[in-house]
Amino acid sequence: MNIRENIRIAVFSIRTNLMRSLLTMLGIIIGVASVIAIITVGNGGRDYIVGMIRDMGNSSISLTVNTRTAEDSDYFTEQDVEAIKELDGVEYATMQSMAMCQMTANDENGFLMGIGCNTDMQMIMQSPCLYGRFFTDEEYSEGRYVGVIDATSAMQAFGRKDVVGEYIHCTVNDVNVSIKIIGVIDIMASINLDTDSLLDSMSSMGGMQIMSCIVLMPAPVASILNGSDAGRYDTINITAVDENMLDGIGTAAVNYVRSIHDNYEDDCYTVTNMATYIDLLDTVINVFTIFIAAVSAISLVVGGIGVMNIMLVSITERTREIGIRKALGAKTGTIMFQFLTESIILCLIGGMIGLLLGVAGASLVSYIMEVPLSVKMSTVLLAIGFSSAIGIIFGVYPARRAAKMPPIEALRRE
Repeated sequence: MNIRENIRIAVFSIRTNLMRSLLTMLGIIIGVASVIAIITVGNGGRDYIVGMIRDMGNSSISLTVNTRTAEDSDYFTEQDVEAIKELDGVEYATMQSMAMCQMTANDENGFLMGIGCNTDMQMIMQSPCLYGRFFTDEEYSEGRYVGVIDATSAMQAFGRKDVVGEYIHCTVNDVNVSIKIIGVIDIMASINLDTDSLLDSMSSMGGMQIMSCIVLMPAPVASILNGSDAGRYDTINITAVDENMLDGIGTAAVNYVRSIHDNYEDDCYTVTNMATYIDLLDTVINVFTIFIAAVSAISLVVGGIGVMNIMLVSITERTREIGIRKALGAKTGTIMFQFLTESIILCLIGGMIGLLLGVAGASLVSYIMEVPLSVKMSTVLLAIGFSSAIGIIFGVYPARRAAKMPPIEALRRE
């Protein structure tokens, strides 16, 4: 008997006992649907999270000072930043310092978070100004009181985004300092953060809502606002021409600052490679997804047991048919292959239904969670492979039992 005839007989048998076949498929359907949904949502979530981190700068590293163990002479200087920019493979480098102080904008009091940097920061962020411009090298070197405000901060402080030419007034050690806004940039959106939620959490203090602003400014100005020594920084952000050069650049940068500051014996510098975190996160999410999918796949075993049970029932019902076929010369392998084909088709139909339900469920979850839907060909092949494997594994015993049945004994049964 050829394969086409086996398939025809198997389909006829399934249609003859349709309700029983559907109930038998239920375990396969649930198992495949849950596995496919978990893998699909997991892949989409992984792509979204990893993509978000990559947008923050997958070809960047951060060199920081351990403030708990470092001495004043261990901190970075502007000369360090300029020297690091000259290292092979370095594209951009900027110091980063934080300044926090009270401010007044548009006759409203608030809280300023200044981010001190040089002109390379705009290129590292890869985010152009929405309005106005970034500060220049001349403005940086002269330490002018200018800044580029975050778009959400501008809305909160002035009620509009285009605030070029406005001033933010700060009070530092009882001295008033005015910072002129020369540009507006969407800082949080450049790293895929929810600006409204972030600023709401920053603005809520003690049950009171206060205005808060994020402003990029020349590093010397940030040092003045923070009341720290100018030209003394604890963080340097570096981007590379090629992501594969990050480790080498990090090592070269650390060796350089250690040689200049003469602190080889001290463990006061840390290099953070964003690409390493991306790979680690990717691995963790994959392992977690596979583990959850494996737990869900237990239902496939239950479904396989159901398939085995129904095939044994089918063999019992068709004992006389088996006897007649063997009496007419059907070989043992032919009988076995017929029932194995029926088992595989039963599982494949259940697997395809489960695949459709799994993708539909994943689409719904992805829509609710606002993550991309990632249905890969490997997922489809996994569903088909799982279904076929269950049909083969749990169909072999019933098929062998039918094939080994003596024809005389089979013909005697009513």
